[in-house]
Amino acid sequence: MKISRDLTDWTLTATGGPVPEDLAGVPVPATVPGTSHTALLEQGLVPDPYVGTNETALAWMQRTTWRYATVLDEPPAADDERVDLLFEGIDTVASVAVDTDVEHAAVGQGRTQLGRTANMHRSYRYDVRELVGTPANLVVDLDSALETAEAEAVRLGARPSANTHPFNMVRKMACSFGWDWGPDLQTAGLWKPVRVERWRVARLARVTPLATVADDGTGLVDVRVEIETSGLADTPRLTVDVSVGDRGTTTGVPAGWAGGVLDVRVEAGDVDLWWPAGHGDQPLHPIEVVVYEGDGEDRSSPLDLWSGRVAFRTVEVDRERDEHGTGFTFLINGKPIFARGANWIPDDHLLTRITRERLERRVDQALGANLNLLRVWGGGIYESDDFYDVCDEKGVMVWQDILLACAAYPEEEPHRSELEAELRENAARLAPHPSLVLWNGGNENIWGHEDWGWKEQLGDLTWGAAYYYELFPKVLAEVDPTRPYSDGSPYSPGSTPEQVHPNDPDHGTHHQWDVWNRVDYTHYRDDVPRFASEFGFQGPATWATLRRAILPDSAEAPDDAVVPDGFKESEVFLLHQKAIDGNGKLDRGLAPHLGVPDDFVDWHWATQLNQARAVRYAVEHYRSWWPRTAGAIVWQLNDCWPVTSWAAVDGDGRRKPLWYALRNAFADRTVTVQPRGNVLVAALVNDTDEPWGGPVAAARTTLGGEVLATSDSEVVVPPRSVTLVPLTGDLVAVADAAHEVLVVSLGAERGLHRWAESKDLALDPAPLETAVTAQDSGYRVEVTATSLALGVSVLADRLDPDAEVDEQVVDLPAGTTAVFHVTTSRDLDPAALVSRPVLRTENDLVPR
Repeated sequence: MKISRDLTDWTLTATGGPVPEDLAGVPVPATVPGTSHTALLEQGLVPDPYVGTNETALAWMQRTTWRYATVLDEPPAADDERVDLLFEGIDTVASVAVDTDVEHAAVGQGRTQLGRTANMHRSYRYDVRELVGTPANLVVDLDSALETAEAEAVRLGARPSANTHPFNMVRKMACSFGWDWGPDLQTAGLWKPVRVERWRVARLARVTPLATVADDGTGLVDVRVEIETSGLADTPRLTVDVSVGDRGTTTGVPAGWAGGVLDVRVEAGDVDLWWPAGHGDQPLHPIEVVVYEGDGEDRSSPLDLWSGRVAFRTVEVDRERDEHGTGFTFLINGKPIFARGANWIPDDHLLTRITRERLERRVDQALGANLNLLRVWGGGIYESDDFYDVCDEKGVMVWQDILLACAAYPEEEPHRSELEAELRENAARLAPHPSLVLWNGGNENIWGHEDWGWKEQLGDLTWGAAYYYELFPKVLAEVDPTRPYSDGSPYSPGSTPEQVHPNDPDHGTHHQWDVWNRVDYTHYRDDVPRFASEFGFQGPATWATLRRAILPDSAEAPDDAVVPDGFKESEVFLLHQKAIDGNGKLDRGLAPHLGVPDDFVDWHWATQLNQARAVRYAVEHYRSWWPRTAGAIVWQLNDCWPVTSWAAVDGDGRRKPLWYALRNAFADRTVTVQPRGNVLVAALVNDTDEPWGGPVAAARTTLGGEVLATSDSEVVVPPRSVTLVPLTGDLVAVADAAHEVLVVSLGAERGLHRWAESKDLALDPAPLETAVTAQDSGYRVEVTATSLALGVSVLADRLDPDAEVDEQVVDLPAGTTAVFHVTTSRDLDPAALVSRPVLRTENDLVPR
């Protein structure tokens, strides 16, 4: 049986570059998996780079070289035994060596070079059987990835990208080099496990199970089993068992086999299908592959074993042409699915701190926001098996980008071979996961080549076209033909960029960034995209996160309701606002709707609220056009550090007002008021398998609740469909836009339409009556609107950083009530819970 031992205890030494004197040449204890940043943080040798201006203080680490070292103390190899060193992930440019002359290790007299690495997205294996038997030093020397990339740009010619650093010239996580939401902290280290593996005769080099559903509804699993033999003696006869649940098959391999690939099929019989959340259950079936020596008569001593889980479902993307253009609709088990999605970035910039428990919390937050899809963006990583396991179990579909983003990429060697190797490895690794529903060639690269002036900069230089149109589809057809592939996002299926623009909203996938960058969020309604795979709007982190990470270095007053004048333009705040002219765009986004508050506390609330309003506006528009629009993937679910960004969940894991807006906009059943030409309609969205019926009640009232006009009609909305109910006559004959509102409801769901922006409405600045009741888990806060109250929220994290609230951003017509449940372990002041700056509304932002 294969024996594995993880090597976790190492030392880290800064060996060159602009290193502080007290760290230069000093060995520091380091845990693996880990990086230079985590090792120095664990020893208290550098400040937390997420706090204050510490990111800038650690810029020296970008050009530093490092050495990881440990003692390799292994017994000698038996005559028929292989001893391998496996590095699951090295970040990034490294030389790996074993030095058997421990006494003179510093000068490397006994050093054996094992290999060079330059790709953090793949693993490396080295045969060290001749190097074990006496203690030796295992040494990994890490170069600066930034300087390596800069040298490649000189060697091959620079390519344009969305960054000042040439991240596209090295196979390292692109957002390591900073992004418009992320820090510029270029890690270096052993970011995945390092282990010694001892084995004999044969091992399972790679197992790729592809689960499908036959035409008769039975389950099939085609398993590609790649076997490596030791090469130390003639290979005896081998036996391979492959089992799926209680079904299995045995395959014999004749003596003398030199290793290679076995293709094994297991017929699983009648199976229950795996469905996305909200469409059915997620049954998972254990799969196991075992290789034995001989005829397998002694199954108590396998040579090697691989185990995982599979599920049965079919996945297609309908990209047929129709009267509107070219569709992009996910079909799971033949059923069209509206993708309620969010883009996903690495959940911590320091990747080795991400745990399964943390991933499960984040996926639960996605489900809590009524999402059914996460798009793993191409500037991050091929996500971990932990991430995919959780998505498998919870029914969250995953769209996985191949890791190229916002740049032109060289196709010369060694870049092409590195990309092919990483895709082959990761496609095989992720193949068992039913949650994976799409491979995507990259993010905005085809669009960038077409629109961002790249052609002039590139001249005859390569930029990645051969990857998107040739290499990637070829590799995936060989490794994982069970899933669809798209050339990029955005892209127009079936057409070259010269024939149809890659970001044409009528064809395929579409990114909407004119909103946020250039125009007001009301312009979301200008297009009816076939699939919106990126759109979003910024807002700051929650107050508790701001207080922990950003305010301490700048706020002179201990009262967190008092922030120094000009704070939002301070060095520390702008360091945590990475977007170009981010604050200017926030202010310009506020001005048409709420005005721009001078006070920072009000500005913070207003920008969070406006983010929630903008994205909900877009999602409701997109959903009202189903099935023409078949998906909406907001940018973004999560953050990797404390920052002003497009995320719904901030860097400390707290839900921003946007999260609650997403939950409501993506609810199974929604009522919204939408324009259709010159007519207003009630758009009734029913994304369930049951019909939804009842009276559609509509009323035009004053802000104070006086009824001016009503209508009532019986409607049945079929399953998984949208019904539009025209709103005409007196209902929409508004006489005084500043004093009137339209409310439409079907059952418990309610939509609200205003003819004027909040800043132009005659809103009552104090529209609520409140009552607070203590409960075992916290407090019950009941609010009743005496006049139209918009965006009612209880920002309880201002009183307790750990407090959570079940609802936010609630619009209350006059006479209606909402209840907020505040979960906290602290004793809070009931009066504070219903006072500014904790209890907030849109009303209290509008100047009078």
